[in-house]
Amino acid sequence: MANRDDNEVGGIAADRLRSIVERIERLEEERKALASDIKDIYAEAKSAGFEVKVIRQLIQLRKKEPAEVEEQETLLDLYRRALGM
Repeated sequence: MANRDDNEVGGIAADRLRSIVERIERLEEERKALASDIKDIYAEAKSAGFEVKVIRQLIQLRKKEPAEVEEQETLLDLYRRALGM
C-alpha cells in the first residue's frame, strides 16, 4: 500500500505547496520585468520632452469613471476659487 506521507509533511501537501510557491515566484519575476519595461517607457517619454508626473496623472485619470473624474475636477475648481487661485 502506498504511503500518502511521501507527499505530505506535517499534514501539508508538499507538492501542492511547492507548485503554489513556484507559480507566485514566476509571477513576481514577470511583474519585475513589467515594472522595468514601464520604467523604460517613462524614461523614453521624458527624453521626448514629456512631463512624466503629468503622464502618471493622466494614467490615473483614465482608470477612473468619467463621472468620478468630473466630480473631482469640479471640487478642485471650487477649492481653487475658494483660495483665490
